[in-house]
Amino acid sequence: MPITPTPPDVPADAGRAVEDPALLRTFLLGLAEGMTASAESVDRIRADVMQIARAYGLEDVDLVVLPTIAFVQTGRGDTARGLMRSVQATFRFDQIAEMGRLLRLARAAEISPADGIRRLNEIGAMPPTRHWFMRTLGHAILTAGLALLLAPSWQAAVVGFGLGALIGVAKLVRSQTLTLVLPILASFVCALIVFLLAPYVELGDPLRVLIAPLATFLPGALLTTGVRELAAGQMVAGTSRLGASLVQLGLLAFGILTAGTLVGVGNEEYLPLDASATLPWWVAGIGLALYGLGNYLHFAAPGRSYGWVLLALVVAYGAQQLGTLAFGPSVSGLIGALAVTPLVLWIEDLRRGAVPSQMIFLPAFWVLVPGASGLIGVTEGAVAATAGIGDFTAALVTVMSISLGVLIGSSLYRFVRRSAEELSEFHIDLPTVLAPSDEPMMTRIADATTTRASRRREETEGRADDPASG
Repeated sequence: MPITPTPPDVPADAGRAVEDPALLRTFLLGLAEGMTASAESVDRIRADVMQIARAYGLEDVDLVVLPTIAFVQTGRGDTARGLMRSVQATFRFDQIAEMGRLLRLARAAEISPADGIRRLNEIGAMPPTRHWFMRTLGHAILTAGLALLLAPSWQAAVVGFGLGALIGVAKLVRSQTLTLVLPILASFVCALIVFLLAPYVELGDPLRVLIAPLATFLPGALLTTGVRELAAGQMVAGTSRLGASLVQLGLLAFGILTAGTLVGVGNEEYLPLDASATLPWWVAGIGLALYGLGNYLHFAAPGRSYGWVLLALVVAYGAQQLGTLAFGPSVSGLIGALAVTPLVLWIEDLRRGAVPSQMIFLPAFWVLVPGASGLIGVTEGAVAATAGIGDFTAALVTVMSISLGVLIGSSLYRFVRRSAEELSEFHIDLPTVLAPSDEPMMTRIADATTTRASRRREETEGRADDPASG
């Protein structure tokens, strides 16, 4: 998927490229489109692109970014020129990582706009760094690990592995029509299989098993990014993302409801079998490791990201469990998000081994949302005969609490980072007498006294010789 077309007469030398406003404008638009495809918030996109424009010596520039549109303008009045493109692509983790490297070069103006445009096209068209079988296997492992966290039984892990492999194969098909209906189709097929197996296989709560293969359809990026944009004053972008995320949740619920109606879930004859053997607590660690490995394989993430993703998962899951014990399940998502967000932003700001925040936070979000009771509550409400507005409210509170945790955590991190930068720049010059020196202290004091007396005597003689001083 090319980001921006490279003009046929693009100059190769960096000097002429920087002086060409049209070329630089195309490069800036491509960066905005690439960041949008990386699920970055519009306020962050605008700030980064404006900073890059100044790094290349372009001050008179304006940028408008929406979730599906990017517009950049250079110049004013009669000299104003603008470019606009629609954004339809969604980057994988390997593409997001390459986009992060390009942005670091662009912020320091270490790459010419011509080479930057070529690199953008390469990122947009790059094939997955992992074979389709490994990506499918990764989705199956991801689902099995999440099933161990939500419904800790080996039967649930096996069923989750099979459903995850099925969804992973469906995601390989490149079809715009299938992409639109895949959430409904996936939720319907998975719910149908789980509801039919539940009376005969010891799955425990079948609804918790059902959530695992559908986790990657949860609109994590839309919800959290939308709330951040609303807090930053980006009303159009934030509202549109929140609306799209609610539609996505509604599609998932509709597929589950259809399957539940077809099977007859909610009737008294429906008696799922509880798991007879309870797994020990340390199985959650295995589930987190499998879940992180599945994300690493399925989304073709760079090798260095697995350790950071696993660390973020442990922090998010641990903080959520503590929040459940201390405050209850409805607030546990907020505690988990509040703990993991500063960690993710700190990892992104590392000079060496930095990983884009989207690659770390999205897996953590998919752990937080199913782990909170709201989404499970709305799923139970969708298939039960007593479904009501309370289930939807519980789900909305869960999602908003997680988004609020992200917002508070990011604000605290930025405040602490800004304060640390101000402290590092704080400096007081010591008097010459107290400055480090090999000379004895008394000698430096005597020299300073002599110098001060000589300067005072010269000033007095100068005023005496100046007729205007009288």
